[in-house]
Amino acid sequence: MTSIFSQIFTVIMMNIRSLPRRLWMSFAATLAISVVVAVLLSFLSMSNGFKKTLEGAGSDKTAIVTRSGSKSELNSVLSNDVVNIITTAPGIAKNADGNPIYSAELYVIVDGIKRTTNTKANLPLRGIAAVGIDLRSNFEMIEGRMFETGRNEIIVGTAILREFSGFELGTTVKFGKSEWTVVGIFSTGGSAFESELWADARTLQSQFRRGNSFQTIRVLLEEPGNIEGMLEAVKQDPRLILDVQTEIDYFKEQGEALSGMVNLGWILSIVMSLGALAGALNTMYTSVADREREIATLRAIGFSNISAFFGTLTESLILSLIGGVIGTLAAYIFMDGLTTSTLGGNFTQVVFSFHMSADLFQSGIILALAIGLIGGFFPALRAARLPVVLAFRGGA
Repeated sequence: MTSIFSQIFTVIMMNIRSLPRRLWMSFAATLAISVVVAVLLSFLSMSNGFKKTLEGAGSDKTAIVTRSGSKSELNSVLSNDVVNIITTAPGIAKNADGNPIYSAELYVIVDGIKRTTNTKANLPLRGIAAVGIDLRSNFEMIEGRMFETGRNEIIVGTAILREFSGFELGTTVKFGKSEWTVVGIFSTGGSAFESELWADARTLQSQFRRGNSFQTIRVLLEEPGNIEGMLEAVKQDPRLILDVQTEIDYFKEQGEALSGMVNLGWILSIVMSLGALAGALNTMYTSVADREREIATLRAIGFSNISAFFGTLTESLILSLIGGVIGTLAAYIFMDGLTTSTLGGNFTQVVFSFHMSADLFQSGIILALAIGLIGGFFPALRAARLPVVLAFRGGA
């Protein structure tokens, strides 16, 4: 077995030394593989960042209540009577006075101007009370102060400030016929809530003529993840046509909004992989043709066909591995941390950053090696079957 490995190593070194004779063809194949890997990882890192941002907003300590079948806050409408009924359900945590801890919230769409394109985009303006802020983990006021009840004041998430113009601290913005003053900038640790504007719920109801209605209710659970009591209350009361989910499950569903984009990324990468595969096949067939006399000579002096096969296949895998590493590094350098925004489940802009993770690097390398394996297999088979008589001919 040692002799076989030694033979394979000898063939590999011979292949590497002959690379300058087909440098540009090898470079083109490697570049094609790197582009395929970079494109795939770009799509995957976008999806990864989007889901990470949304899932970061959820907690199993909090449940979110929406109208049944609404699928998003924007499409949900809840009356004040429904709020009063559902917040008496079992399983909801209570404060020191014995009252349920909940936040009935309003959700409206307003216009914002994107800094990069100077075009309008939908932004979420959330009406919220102080208890609603307490239900968000990692909330921190970065600049300014909290809005005051009854006043046209808003606080702005840091992601909004990065991606949209006109929301700097102290500025006045106009939504419809009403004007609002930006009095604070807040952060929630990079979650989707940073892509929102917050204002006093009752003031928002008045200014947007929403009467006494809300879109969602958030409640603090007595036991994290346990919503059975609330689900049973909804089942037993015909007045409650509601969906109840933990925040984690709710935002996980919202994160599926980019699943189509990820599928597109895979389809595009597979199509591009066929081109890269053709390039790899061409490169390796040329490599075998360029060295067929040397391979036949090695066979004539006792080298096995196995060494010719694995030596050629290894060359293909090495070139593909180089392409995969270049592609993953390019995706990391140019995409990781890149901030952008896209439509979320509520048809409003969600600001997020592309996120490259270790499993994405692994996916890129596996894709590159798969191209190299398929692209090198048949040329390696040809190398293994070269007749020994080629070693005694006058030409290659």
